[in-house]
Amino acid sequence: MNIVLYLHGKGGSATEAEHYKPLFPFCDVVGLDYKCNTPWETGTEINETIKFLKASYDRVILIANSIGAFFCMNAGVDKFIWKAYFISPVVDMEKLILDMMAWSNITESELHKQGIIQTDFGEELSWEYLSYVREHPIKWNVPTEILYGYNDNLTAYDTITEFSRKYNAQLTVMENGEHWFHTEEQMRFLDDWIGCKT
Repeated sequence: MNIVLYLHGKGGSATEAEHYKPLFPFCDVVGLDYKCNTPWETGTEINETIKFLKASYDRVILIANSIGAFFCMNAGVDKFIWKAYFISPVVDMEKLILDMMAWSNITESELHKQGIIQTDFGEELSWEYLSYVREHPIKWNVPTEILYGYNDNLTAYDTITEFSRKYNAQLTVMENGEHWFHTEEQMRFLDDWIGCKT
């Protein structure tokens, strides 16, 4: 028996896993409501969950959305996952943090000095977080399918294509897609994408 584990993005929840149950009719499907927001804490949660699932199932299939994909790649769970589906994954967190610093005209020295800075667009920037990301580069060795919206405002097209080449992931681009897949058209595209890749 196989199980699908869904990892939500920021502001999401484990209940989103319900959407994927009809797409994997021969698998159990569950979501993880991780409680932490740092990669080191969330990585531990994800690692423990996947090890627990692997003890009871033949294969663990991962669906991860946005920062959920980053957290999972940071969790050191490669050997426990049979296949991964990433939706709008954050694949270069350092670049994203630096971009957000640029949007807010925050320098590295300012962030280092203050430790934590709240941006005008509601994000909290942390020197500890940035330092961790730099000290723990992503390593990923799982057969992976990526769905990317061409109008993604968090991850540039060049960034996602570079990641796909580096890790031999299969990239599917929706021309009218955004970072958040939520419209009827986008969700239909997402469902068809999974249907073609399973």
